[in-house]
Formats: sequence, structure tokens, C-alpha cells
Amino acid sequence: MRALIQRVQRGSVTVDEKVIGEIGKGLVILLGVKAGDNEAAAEYLANKIVNLRIFEDSDGKFNLSALDVGAELLAISQFTLFADTRRGRRPGFSDAARPEVSIPLYEKFVELLGDSGLKVQTGEFGAHMIVEIINDGPVTIMLDSEDKLKT
Repeated sequence: MRALIQRVQRGSVTVDEKVIGEIGKGLVILLGVKAGDNEAAAEYLANKIVNLRIFEDSDGKFNLSALDVGAELLAISQFTLFADTRRGRRPGFSDAARPEVSIPLYEKFVELLGDSGLKVQTGEFGAHMIVEIINDGPVTIMLDSEDKLKT
């Protein structure tokens, strides 16, 4: 499972010209589910994200987490995080999990984020979404649940 997180001043997601998710200061999380991922991957990433110290303290240092600052979270499914561009000009997506696997894991991930007590908004799985991201910093970090196995 991969999460591309961006610290934002605000973010929103629109489907069919209707805003369905909107946050202020916080994190926009683009989440990709890989074939073979499980709930442990969702738990690892959700915990890592809410506790990752990427918000500045009064000295301008990255010492505060989303929990510390009461950040808002916008979680959006994005299978293209598992694009394979090694061959040809059209990306392949065979590493991305099928919807019957990825939807429940995405929903579990969102539930785990909500368990933190932070405000969580979402996109719409499988829909064509317009995502507005007002990046703050900019701070953009890629997390991969497979990194847990490497430590």
C-alpha cells in the first residue's frame, strides 16, 4: 500500500461538479492499494500518517504531527500510484489491487484515520475526481507499507 501525503493549507475533491470532500489545514492523502496488501498495511500507514512529524513548531522545525495540530485529512483512492512505466509509453497497472480487494482496504484505512479523532473526508472510489490541493511548504512525502518490512 502506498500513500502520497501532502501537507496543505486546504484541499477538496469534486465529482460531477459537486464538492464531496473538503478540508482546511491538514493532509491530502492519495492512497494506492497493491495486490497482496492486507489490513496490517492499512494499519501501518494510518498510524504512520497521523503520527508523522511534518508540521512546524514555533521554531519552524518539523516536530508536530497531524494529531498534535488537529489536522484535517482528505483520503483519496489512487490506483495510479502503482503505475509501471518501465516498458513502452502507456503505464501498466497490474500491480494495483482489483476493486474487490482495494475498496475494503481503502475503507478500513479511512476508518483507522477516523479512529484517531481527526476530521476525515474522502473522495469517491472509482469516480473521476477533480482534486484541488493547496500545498503548504511544499511538503510532499511518499510512504509505502513495504517499508515496515525493511526496518
